[in-house]
Amino acid sequence: MTSYHFRAVSGDGKLRTGTLAAGDEKRVAQELRRQGLIPLYVGQTPQGRGEIKLPQIRFGRRRDVLFFTQELSTLLNAGVPLDRALSITSELSERAEFRALVSDILRTLKGGKSLADSLATKPDYFPEIYVNMVRAGEASGSLSPIFDRLSEYEKTRDELRGYIISSMVYPSLLTVVGFSSIFVLLYFVVPRFAQAFSASNMRVPAITQALLDVSSFVRAYGLWGLLGLAAALAAFRVYTRTAGGRYWWDGFRLKLPLLGDALRKSQTAQFTRAMGTLIANGVPLVQGLGISRGIMTNRRMSDSLELVSQGVKRGEGLSQPLAATGMFPPLVAHLLAIGEETGRLDSMFLRAAEIYDNDTKAAIKRFTALFEPLIILIMGVAVGALILSMLLAISGINEMAM
Repeated sequence: MTSYHFRAVSGDGKLRTGTLAAGDEKRVAQELRRQGLIPLYVGQTPQGRGEIKLPQIRFGRRRDVLFFTQELSTLLNAGVPLDRALSITSELSERAEFRALVSDILRTLKGGKSLADSLATKPDYFPEIYVNMVRAGEASGSLSPIFDRLSEYEKTRDELRGYIISSMVYPSLLTVVGFSSIFVLLYFVVPRFAQAFSASNMRVPAITQALLDVSSFVRAYGLWGLLGLAAALAAFRVYTRTAGGRYWWDGFRLKLPLLGDALRKSQTAQFTRAMGTLIANGVPLVQGLGISRGIMTNRRMSDSLELVSQGVKRGEGLSQPLAATGMFPPLVAHLLAIGEETGRLDSMFLRAAEIYDNDTKAAIKRFTALFEPLIILIMGVAVGALILSMLLAISGINEMAM
């Protein structure tokens, strides 16, 4: 028998901790449920505040929100009153900043505001889609299912974002290391060989002379070039933060080979998942389009939803105006047309989200599969040319010595 530490919630919403001796963790959870407790954590080591089952989240506002949503979903489904559920969530939150935020939401709730209005006071953490879904759940008296759907929405969105970021880390690191290595070789290594060649008064091969000329240029203007590049990047960043610059840049990114396709599919998955979740919870179609427009990061695609909204108001339906924008993959319009015909628009939105989640991952995988060998090839050619030019010059010096 092994002693297991546990955290659990009683029927009156109080947090209980302690230890139980059992053969495994599953038996401890069964015993807790038999006693009328809801297990939150079972393990051989005691857990500090926030280090519990749902989930091990440490950094970032989005992960704090995911933790909050999953915790509330678990507690509300277990019948814990809302105010007590918020209090427990505050206790279980790991970051002091987020604990204070949840406590502030609880104070606002006890002051007479609804949960949706309380969440709306923290727009940096809870976007419009989140607040509107909670408001719809309060109006229909189905807050627990709403948090179930919100939990799934936040989890799926976080997983896709994490997959994209992790997939792009290695290609980005490879690019930086590769070009940094070439710069170091040209700036520090090649000039040492140049001194030896000039001292020998030998006729340098053309390929070696070209390398020496490039090295001289890098030494003379390399640092200025890096400063100029940094200044250009800063100016570009400022430009893309203006309305016109952002609109141009978002359109340009959609036209990039491979990456543009992945971006379009990622935005489509984000839009369709948001719409499916909103419509399933009773949010009106036009209002849902406005909310979805606000959460999309590509301005070109989000602005096209205004045309879709106008088409819906004119009675043209949803699928035809969406197809007319030309901004979304054709399959989306076909799926929504089926949804309109069968009265299952929410299901078709969520089906499209599932399809384009997978397609985004496949597009990212194709990009990395082509990009990584390309960078390795460029590095190999550059380093190989450098080594070949040095060997030709060295062999020339040896022949003169003989």
